[in-house]
Amino acid sequence: MMDDVVKRTKETARLLFSGPVPVAVPYQLWKEFDPDLARQLSLFITGNMYSRKILSLQERQMVAVASLAALQKTDELKIHAHGALNVGVPAEKLAETIFQVGIYAGFPAVNAALEALKEVLVSRGAWPRGKPQGETGDQG
Repeated sequence: MMDDVVKRTKETARLLFSGPVPVAVPYQLWKEFDPDLARQLSLFITGNMYSRKILSLQERQMVAVASLAALQKTDELKIHAHGALNVGVPAEKLAETIFQVGIYAGFPAVNAALEALKEVLVSRGAWPRGKPQGETGDQG
């Protein structure tokens, strides 16, 4: 049973965090303070929760992005935006998820989250999106 959780943890972490850009995940920080606790947390979060099949990894990452956007936890949001992109969530869906948060958490939360998403996209060479460089749009 434990070997299965370890295997799921490693596979899920690989899918989420071994994309085109290196991502510092909290696990490394946890491990510096308490390696045993870091392992147990990782097995639970990544091996047990994230590997469940009720929601897909894409759906879980969109939930994480929405939650972190609402809480204005942009450092953690960047980690999960990378993870979402790594498992195939299109940037447009991430942006739409963030805009939806504005209804419940306010538009300052949206602004902070969009800045974080933009930073992630820039780091991955995926920005600017859909506009020729230098083109300006409405300022609404």
